[in-house]
Amino acid sequence: MALPDSVYQRIYSTVRRIPRGRVASYGQIARMVRGTTPRMVGYAMAALPEGSRVSWHRVVNHGGEVSARAAGDGAVVQRVLLEKEGLVFDRSGRLDLARYGWKARVAR
Repeated sequence: MALPDSVYQRIYSTVRRIPRGRVASYGQIARMVRGTTPRMVGYAMAALPEGSRVSWHRVVNHGGEVSARAAGDGAVVQRVLLEKEGLVFDRSGRLDLARYGWKARVAR
């Protein structure tokens, strides 16, 4: 079942706010966008058209890892884009969320 465009647009608007050199988790974005779940955020990121200006690469899983993709090289591209912004992955392929996590206010 597809989500209404307005939900995706609210997710995209929030993701666009993540500053360069910072990341947010799918769950963090879901908490900020009422009526969504981390999975919905993932679906929205996957639905972005090629060439989109949404900084999808700044959304990682709750462990600070780039989530695996079913197909394609999206995970490799995501890691490269984050590294170009100066983020450093540890030997396990994780980002230190205490260091690189986006400290945005979460709506309650």
